[in-house]
Amino acid sequence: MSDGKIRLDMPVIVEGKYDKIKLDSLIDGIIITTDGFAIYGNKQKMALIRKYAKTTGIIILTDSDGAGFQLRNMLKSRLGEDARIVNLYIPDVFGKERRKDKPSKEGKLGVEGIDKETLLEAFTAAGVVGTAAPREKWADKQRLVDDGLSGGENSSELRGRLCARLKLPGRISAKGLLDALNTLFTEEDYISALNEIRGKTNG
Repeated sequence: MSDGKIRLDMPVIVEGKYDKIKLDSLIDGIIITTDGFAIYGNKQKMALIRKYAKTTGIIILTDSDGAGFQLRNMLKSRLGEDARIVNLYIPDVFGKERRKDKPSKEGKLGVEGIDKETLLEAFTAAGVVGTAAPREKWADKQRLVDDGLSGGENSSELRGRLCARLKLPGRISAKGLLDALNTLFTEEDYISALNEIRGKTNG
């Protein structure tokens, strides 16, 4: 653990921003929100999830109500049979989240309302807690600036071409790009792709 958090090598897919806030306090890893069923209209984010599902694998953690299971099943069908998916489940706990005026339709707590101990136990029991040495992060914001991918006149165009070369969604955020670079690619992969889109040869 680092700073009392567990380390995860696979991104966690959750429903909303409050779920993400809860997990941010528990895990050292990537958390992606689906914004409910809005994910199916967001081709860029869906492409990113699919990329992770076929490389590092993903963890799906939705609420335990009917909508949560529907979302989980729809994601599984959209990602395909070659996707690596770990399903994590929270128990049926009845109550109301503090920020809400009344309980949900089914009266169950969502991910945001589940206590930390229960969530940590779920991750540990699933065997997804990182055991190897943490992956060294070789890319940072300054690297993107230095390489013309951020803050420059043609940064947006260059970034889009790089994403296309690496088969990442073109509209991925800067933070999302950094997460993807540090998780999915080596520095050599990055340099090679950057050189190719600039018309340079390696060496």
